Amino acid sequence: MRSLEATVATLAAASRRQAADPSTWLEWPAAVDRTRYFMSPELVSVYGTETWESLDEAARRRLSFWETVNFFSLNIHGERPLVAGLAERLYRDGREDVEAYLHHFLGEENEHMVYFGGFCRRYAGKVYPDRKVTFPREHAPGEEDFLFFVQALLFEQIVDAYNVGCARDERLEPTARRIHLLHHLDESRHLAFGRRYVAELFARHAGAWSRETLEGVRSHLRAFLAMTWGEYYNPAVYADAGLPGDPYALREAAFAHPRCRDHRRAVTARCLRDLREIGILDWEAEP
Repeated sequence: MRSLEATVATLAAASRRQAADPSTWLEWPAAVDRTRYFMSPELVSVYGTETWESLDEAARRRLSFWETVNFFSLNIHGERPLVAGLAERLYRDGREDVEAYLHHFLGEENEHMVYFGGFCRRYAGKVYPDRKVTFPREHAPGEEDFLFFVQALLFEQIVDAYNVGCARDERLEPTARRIHLLHHLDESRHLAFGRRYVAELFARHAGAWSRETLEGVRSHLRAFLAMTWGEYYNPAVYADAGLPGDPYALREAAFAHPRCRDHRRAVTARCLRDLREIGILDWEAEP
């Protein structure tokens, strides 16, 4: 495996090149064409369900707009604690190479919130609220840092699957598609760093953890994934898009639908492969 030092040097150089490239900047149109798709239909939460099949083309496109607002809102709520956590960890590990890259990581995540928040405020007039609830607890030595970076890795891997699919989709409204592309360009570096750093943190600390601590970490990550996926099925989206029926019943039906479970399983399998290979996890993709 390539050394962490070599990895972060390469990633930092790439971050500097992209920051200096005007083609990476984003321009905001006064309005977006709400008759276009904003998310690839295949990535819309109810795709393949009876609800999706009942919608006409205009309703599907309207739904894709609100699904995008939800997706961008989830990114804001995911990146806000990530920025705070990265700042807290600066100059704490004693690794100058890692600290140098964390500055790029932090700055890029802050810029992402500008993209996501700018879209939501300009074109939807709101950001969907954060529905996560977390509770403080005690951690074994190294466990808190490990969980911070491995959760960021899992969250960003799921997000990047959507970014890649939407960035390639010529059916999408250009501003939304551009945001997906810009986010993917940065996230590809963050993911490369995350995979390497998570492996190092695990190797550094896990040998001293008890069996109970290791099983607790695995249970925590299982719950984190379930919570993360649950937020992709937002009843407020279905209400804003004008879908017929009870939004909460629509959410439950979509989440339980075999096609939606297969989609989550496929994306999650890619997220978990690397973690199983280095011994962090011992279970397959969740439905």
